[in-house]
Amino acid sequence: MAPQEERNQKLAERMIKNLNRRNMEAFYCPTGEEAVKKVSELITDGNTVTWGGSMTVRDLGIPDVLRKRGTLEVLDRDLTDDRAEIEQIYLRAFTADVYLTSANAISEDGIIVNVDGNGNRVAAITWGPKKVIFIIGLNKVAQTVEGALARARGTASPINAQRFDIKTPCQIDGICHNCNSPECVCSYVHFLRNSRNKGRHVVVLVGEDLGY
Repeated sequence: MAPQEERNQKLAERMIKNLNRRNMEAFYCPTGEEAVKKVSELITDGNTVTWGGSMTVRDLGIPDVLRKRGTLEVLDRDLTDDRAEIEQIYLRAFTADVYLTSANAISEDGIIVNVDGNGNRVAAITWGPKKVIFIIGLNKVAQTVEGALARARGTASPINAQRFDIKTPCQIDGICHNCNSPECVCSYVHFLRNSRNKGRHVVVLVGEDLGY
């Protein structure tokens, strides 16, 4: 095993223990391909499934895998540009069996940090879908929750502002200004410390750089 792989394995094992302590189920997959298989295994035939705006989910090709499976009801906002239809999918997400997402950051002791512009993603993480599955590359791990928040706001938010062409100060220069812009991509800051219902939150850690 290469030194990087060995370090990832040890880090993931420690994080899984910390996530379990927070009432979350957790797995480690060294590769994205293995992560896709694990996510598919966690979704039962007949389930209704949807996802947030995660680039990790899309870059791994998970939507295509789920669409082709043919035994799931897939609520796919990527298939429409109609804002009203997208908002209906946002609302239906709260009654879904499975909601897929990633995270902007996660601390080594298992606190998951997300920032959101509209709030639909962090709302679904908090309440509604029967199961929430996170797919998180180890590139998003910070030593502390303070470091995780700094990563979410200082790294992920400026990149997402570029991705969505949102007119915020961080879109202009790539630096978080702690702004109050009307289009602020971190209007909602969410910390998942514990899963209230055992098994509702599942974390798949991946030994690759994924997403922002």
